[in-house]
Amino acid sequence: MKKSLSVFHGIIKKGLAFALPLLASPVGAQTHYDYAKMQREPLGRGLVAVRTSSDSVMLSWRYLSSDAIKQTFTILRDGKKIATVPARHSTTYMDYNPSNKAARYEVIPEKGGIKGAWTLTESAALGYLDIAINQPKDPNNERVTYSANDASMADLDGDGQMEIVLKWDPNNSKDNSQSGITSPVIVDAYELDGTQLWRINLGRNIRAGAHYTQFMVYDLDFDGCAEVVMKTADGTTDAKGKVIGDANADWREGVQDHGETDFNSPQHPGERFRGEGRKRGGFIARGPEYLTVFSGKTGEAIHTLDYQPARGAVDGWGDNYANRSERYLACVAYLDGIHPSVVMCRGYYTRTTLWALDFDGKELKTRWLFDSDKVGRDYFGQGNHNLRVGDVDGDGKDEIIYGSCAFDHDGTGLYSTRMGHGDAMHLTGYFPNDDRLYVWDCHENKRDGAELHDAATGKIIIQFPDNTDVGRCMATDIDPTNPGLEMWSAASGVVNVKGERILNGVKGLSTNMAVWWDGDLLRELLDHETVSKYNWNTKRVDALIHFDDCQFNNGTKSNPCLQGDVIGDWREEVLVRTRDNQHLRLYVSTLPTEYRFHTFLEDPVYRISITTQNVAYNQPTQPGFFFGEDLKKSGKTFRGWKF
Repeated sequence: MKKSLSVFHGIIKKGLAFALPLLASPVGAQTHYDYAKMQREPLGRGLVAVRTSSDSVMLSWRYLSSDAIKQTFTILRDGKKIATVPARHSTTYMDYNPSNKAARYEVIPEKGGIKGAWTLTESAALGYLDIAINQPKDPNNERVTYSANDASMADLDGDGQMEIVLKWDPNNSKDNSQSGITSPVIVDAYELDGTQLWRINLGRNIRAGAHYTQFMVYDLDFDGCAEVVMKTADGTTDAKGKVIGDANADWREGVQDHGETDFNSPQHPGERFRGEGRKRGGFIARGPEYLTVFSGKTGEAIHTLDYQPARGAVDGWGDNYANRSERYLACVAYLDGIHPSVVMCRGYYTRTTLWALDFDGKELKTRWLFDSDKVGRDYFGQGNHNLRVGDVDGDGKDEIIYGSCAFDHDGTGLYSTRMGHGDAMHLTGYFPNDDRLYVWDCHENKRDGAELHDAATGKIIIQFPDNTDVGRCMATDIDPTNPGLEMWSAASGVVNVKGERILNGVKGLSTNMAVWWDGDLLRELLDHETVSKYNWNTKRVDALIHFDDCQFNNGTKSNPCLQGDVIGDWREEVLVRTRDNQHLRLYVSTLPTEYRFHTFLEDPVYRISITTQNVAYNQPTQPGFFFGEDLKKSGKTFRGWKF
């Protein structure tokens, strides 16, 4: 034990480990969730052990809000005590273990609470969990290959451990603007040891592409096991082999030339079809549409109902070839402040609809339906390729940030900035001494550029107009010399929360994803299989780790399958596919940290941001409060721990 502790202390700098209780903290205090009544998933200890070298193993586990304030932890290896981790220490431990044999680790809270266990295998990889996956094939087209694409994580079987729900993307998938037949969308579930739980085939009548299938994975009925909710159609087959609708129906448009005039949009004259030539092959503009809730444990369809609103005449959505009518978003939200609801959304370029439903364990039932056609133009064409959820107005109930507009918990419009569509946005706390939530949003209208607005009112705080299409933007704390978060985009350069431009731009400063990785309070960048850190002294971006033999998804969007705090301490993990699509790797930071924080999973805004990450153009997780270097300067006390 002494040798193990000396190795650990030689690696990690001694110092105060701060505890930030997310549930009792004045940070993010504008939200008024009633945590005593709120139905949320029970969390296990989340212990994970990964090798850092041939003779060292790093253990990492969750610090929970149910733990004693000064909780200490006992570490066991194969039933024998090897260390005690004191209260003012991070929830990590470095074990000197040169044996290549399997080892069972346990973490026991000494003041009572949830225990944790993890078995380190003989073949454990360095720094990640290796998860074998079952690559599907298209029996009707041997030239089609599938790649592991977006993923979500939740406890599917009630064992306290998060499992993986993975969407497979065929190489003939299409953007909505492109014609062509696609292979079926396949959705799998896996344990972290690679055990496949089930497989769902969405069938020929669900087109493959980033905008068609948004899958919500969440415990909607509070039975301890998450459900999976997805749009389905005739021919969808659940994991038990049950077919939804008509197994023989084929609603795909045949490949035929309809002439150029067929593709003029009646709402937008002169807009031409941008597909492959002028052929409509593969578009789905007819046929029944369904919404299905599947068991996360078995993959079995529990309840199916007709999708609302039906597409009707596709030209009512802004074109006549089933492009804009098939643009979908989705989220989970605590619309009554207690129970999670699922919200399925259709349209954002023109007509905008949101359909909120509750699940009682047997049936999905409508809570409300919003349709911009019934309320006027303010909410017409204001949506993004993504959305955000949080209690932005302090009533204890979630609102939905839909891009340039927002919706209250009751399905009524909250506000609209009328700045139109964008590709990226970030909802979180931006100012260290301000409890309100704000939205950093970018726009494609070649006018409004990028702007920061109050998430509750839509009031513009900072704006950088621009006459170009500003496709991406990012907001997170990367520079300790400036107050609050930094924000950047092509329109703004890098700016601080005062609206001051810090830099015009930095080579390698990504707008794709971000991750808390290296253990300090600043955030790192995640792009093209690499975690990088901005160096505020040299004004450069330096690589910290590259995920060898792996590949990110979605082209220039460059997303991992998932990033977020899904296991271990408060820092975030990265789930990524190998290039051959035979494995997933869940990378865990093995760098030391001096901080002990409650897991981000206990913050509803953050937890839902994991659930919605797979929606269309993926966005990184963000909490419903300010998190950054300024916490150390705040002088605030959190349950006995002082910053």
